[in-house]
Amino acid sequence: MSSSEAQTLTLETLTLESLIPGLPNDLSSFILSLIPFSHHDRLKPTSKSWHSFLSSQTLFSLRLSSSISLSHILCIFPQDPSLSPPYLFDPLNSAWKPLPPMPCSPHYYGLSNFLSVSLGPTLYVLGGSLFDTRTFPINHPSPSSSLFSLHLPTSSWARLSPMRSPRGSFACAALPSSRAILVAGGGSRHALFGAAGSRMSSVERYDVDKDCWFEEEGLPRFRAGCVGFLVGGEEEFWVMGGYGDCRTVSGVFPVDEYYRDGVVLGLKSGEWREIRDMWEEGERWKLGSVVVVDGEHGEGPGIFMLDGDEIFRFDITSNRWWKETSLPKKSPPDSSCGFVALGGELYVMFASPRATNSTPTPKLMESQRPRQKRVILFIQIYHPKKRKWRFLMTKPPFKQPLDFKSAVMCTIRL
Repeated sequence: MSSSEAQTLTLETLTLESLIPGLPNDLSSFILSLIPFSHHDRLKPTSKSWHSFLSSQTLFSLRLSSSISLSHILCIFPQDPSLSPPYLFDPLNSAWKPLPPMPCSPHYYGLSNFLSVSLGPTLYVLGGSLFDTRTFPINHPSPSSSLFSLHLPTSSWARLSPMRSPRGSFACAALPSSRAILVAGGGSRHALFGAAGSRMSSVERYDVDKDCWFEEEGLPRFRAGCVGFLVGGEEEFWVMGGYGDCRTVSGVFPVDEYYRDGVVLGLKSGEWREIRDMWEEGERWKLGSVVVVDGEHGEGPGIFMLDGDEIFRFDITSNRWWKETSLPKKSPPDSSCGFVALGGELYVMFASPRATNSTPTPKLMESQRPRQKRVILFIQIYHPKKRKWRFLMTKPPFKQPLDFKSAVMCTIRL
């Protein structure tokens, strides 16, 4: 059944059964479309008509075509999405929603260094590094060329056309108006193995409507572990940082040589230009976590980097990183921090264990068992325009510790 046929069937079903008794369905559908996406699963059992409407493309089409403000939602992949399901987190309502695990071949495991982007109500999972039980030695990772999509209205995964070149640890950006995805650079590096793996310079563009990949002009040199983002709407694709060369310490231990420069692809000209070093020798070792806040009213994007307990802003004119602010609460020394732009604000997250407040039972006291701990996600939120901080604490539903060094995050508007 095609999407248009499914939408027509949904509309016919809704006309036969009232969504809200006493109200016309057009008004009822508008009211239901105001409900945050994170609460839909709890409301679907209300009635068959509610389940049909909240699971239909009609709901998302209505939100996009009307003046309804879409919610900025964070998607977190704690680890290999075929083993551990991703979760949606709605910070405005402090609500979590589990998503179905990604389908995967039984021969593959340990997927890491993949990326995820969103276009409309669909999440895309691209590439990564993984292990294959059919190869030898099995302790060496190999890059993946796979592309999966998760359609959130139906919570269904689909396997799409793979990339021409397998890659992990690459730069990526989604082009909403063109309904396309750009990927650049990458290699086969795995989180468990230092500088091992390959580097590449190839660039590809994915056409969502055609489900097809097209080769673009390659990077000026090999670059992996880099970050990519758009500047000027969809005029330029920037690729920063990363590593290319590799040297050995004492002739044994491989060490990456990180870049201090970047390259820019003109999306209309299709040509690359190089930008000089963004920091001097000794200022920092490598590029930190980088996120982009979209500009308003014709303003350029805000490009920010988390480096330790400090946030820097990139100035395109001077090609330098300038300190913006420091974290009000320093992160624990043994924890990793997540950094993401959501709804025009910067979110800095770290998970910390906290003892439960429940009083131990006499039996527990006799056995002298340690008090159980639960993980609390502490979030520090910075507003770049107002230059103000606010704080949020939530209990994530993950069954395993959250490591932001390997976790993958992306944002989506629903």
